[in-house]
Amino acid sequence: MSTPATDRILTAASENGSVPPSVPLRDIVSALDAELRTRDIPDYPGAVNGLQVANPGTVHRVAVAVDASRAAIAEAVVSGADLLIVHHGLFWSGVQPLVGIPYEKFRSILGSGLAVYASHLPLDLHAEHGNNVRLAQALGLTPDGGFARFKTVDIGVTGTANEPTDDVVHRVQAFSARYGGSVRTSIPAQGRRTHRWAICTGGGASSETLREARDRGVDTLIVGEGPHHTTVDAIEHDLCVVYAGHYATETLGVQALGAFLETRFGLPWTFLHLPTGS
Repeated sequence: MSTPATDRILTAASENGSVPPSVPLRDIVSALDAELRTRDIPDYPGAVNGLQVANPGTVHRVAVAVDASRAAIAEAVVSGADLLIVHHGLFWSGVQPLVGIPYEKFRSILGSGLAVYASHLPLDLHAEHGNNVRLAQALGLTPDGGFARFKTVDIGVTGTANEPTDDVVHRVQAFSARYGGSVRTSIPAQGRRTHRWAICTGGGASSETLREARDRGVDTLIVGEGPHHTTVDAIEHDLCVVYAGHYATETLGVQALGAFLETRFGLPWTFLHLPTGS
């Protein structure tokens, strides 16, 4: 059930005692932008994908986290990181004055020389590093196509199976628990079989994704979370939606990026595990 990235939870990348390399920030940003097709993937305005805050120019150590929270920033600084890579960046609330918590965040970032790079939908949908494909792999599921259309791209993945839905849900429960999450389903999984599944991590349950699931014959939809009305809709259409936690389902992509930078540049990295309970 694990991938090379998921085995790194709460640990730093291995170091052999040598001095960590010094890599220009611009080289790392160029590599990430190219790998993730950052400029080509549409997203919500608050995502601001790419480099959100620069540093004096070099990186020796990387930290990765799901959210650019005050706790993540503080732990990144303590870990000695020069670069923090997150899935949810600093600007989801839009333009706001730098007072209170926003001020404290930016004071810590700028005062410590910490660069911040964010990747939302480009990371969700990536065919190798993406949250959705990595979650499918962790659950022993093999995608055969995309799912959850957003503008010109598919965010999630879908595939076929032939097994008791209970078995799928048990694997989801084991995965989610590892990341501090819990699982509920829209309808009981017992006695059902999964023939076509789909995954859309994070806030993946919406009117649009449920409609797409029905249209494409999906019987088991695995998501992070969704509004209450999606559960009602799923019940009425006999669709088993597995709510596995927004945070838990989006932990794998940033870890994959940490591993990518270690392979590409030899940079040590640390996953900052900061579950939100959602």
